[in-house]
Amino acid sequence: MDTGPRTVDVNGITLAYRAWGAQDAPPVVLLHCRGADGADWTPIARRLADGPHPRRVYAPDLRGHGGSSRLGDRPGAYAHEALRDDVLGFLGALGVDRADVVGHSLGGAVAYLLAQRAPGLVRRLVLEDVPAPVPLDPPRPPAERPAGDLPYDWAMIRATDAQRNAPDPAWGEHMHRITAPTLLVAGGPRSFVPQREITFLAGLIPNARVVTVDAGHLVHEARPEEFLGVVEPFLAH
Repeated sequence: MDTGPRTVDVNGITLAYRAWGAQDAPPVVLLHCRGADGADWTPIARRLADGPHPRRVYAPDLRGHGGSSRLGDRPGAYAHEALRDDVLGFLGALGVDRADVVGHSLGGAVAYLLAQRAPGLVRRLVLEDVPAPVPLDPPRPPAERPAGDLPYDWAMIRATDAQRNAPDPAWGEHMHRITAPTLLVAGGPRSFVPQREITFLAGLIPNARVVTVDAGHLVHEARPEEFLGVVEPFLAH
């Protein structure tokens, strides 16, 4: 059974989140891509909550996104490390001391930083079409703000673009700290993420493997059955 958006105070801001499944089921955390929010995961979350291995599923809206943004919490600080620390605080506030973590794109980068910072917290890690932390060449040019109201803070776009262009070298250097078995789900040649970067990222993580689902960047949205077909068995172990 899924619940409507809830809130929790973390690191001086208020985060919105959604939850599905029995309270006492093993927890899994789903982290959305840039510009989306936790509702993006709803079909996947319902399946994980009610599947053959029922889970307690949490999907927070990262700072500056979705409900967390509409609550008025637009702190202006959107470094990947801040998003990571929010997730760490979010799990602490909910009393979750060990969980599987699934992250898509930006959410995947947050997930691997979390697994580096708190390896004992992450039991299994899934990274959906997540690029390696290597500088973009050429750099991504400054984005133009769309007209009208946005479901996210535009300052977040500028901040995450800057870190995508020039990621902290420590992100790659600290991949060896990840102890969780890791599954990288690649979107194949239709994705705008260079697939060689996903292979490179897998080589940095001690216990990682890559599975390709030829769906483009939005694997869990475009091919949910195939996504679940590789993710559910991985999380069941």
